[in-house]
Amino acid sequence: MGVLFLQYPPCTTCKRAKAWLDERGVDYEARNIKEENPTVEELKAWHRKSGLPLKRFFNTSGLAYKALGLKDRLPTMTEEEQYQLLASDGMLVKRPLAIGEDFVLVGFRQEQWQERL
Repeated sequence: MGVLFLQYPPCTTCKRAKAWLDERGVDYEARNIKEENPTVEELKAWHRKSGLPLKRFFNTSGLAYKALGLKDRLPTMTEEEQYQLLASDGMLVKRPLAIGEDFVLVGFRQEQWQERL
């Protein structure tokens, strides 16, 4: 199985990650996170597989995150509410995401990607 690569094409970090994947010949399926939001079920599975805190899946530097005042709201929200919120707008999700059979990489950190891919 290849890698599922969630990106927002205009995002410069996503462009760098895509170029990195292409340069290394990594087999991936690209998905525009704004046009095809992750589902609650996908987010739950990715969160479990990642071993990361759910907060890491939020694009904390994004306009939508700031407009919704999530810095103050997230700590009082249940996990289910956070999943529902993430699934409602792909722009709230940290990107890029690389999802493989046994890993999830959130954001583009070249060293991490090198280890996994």
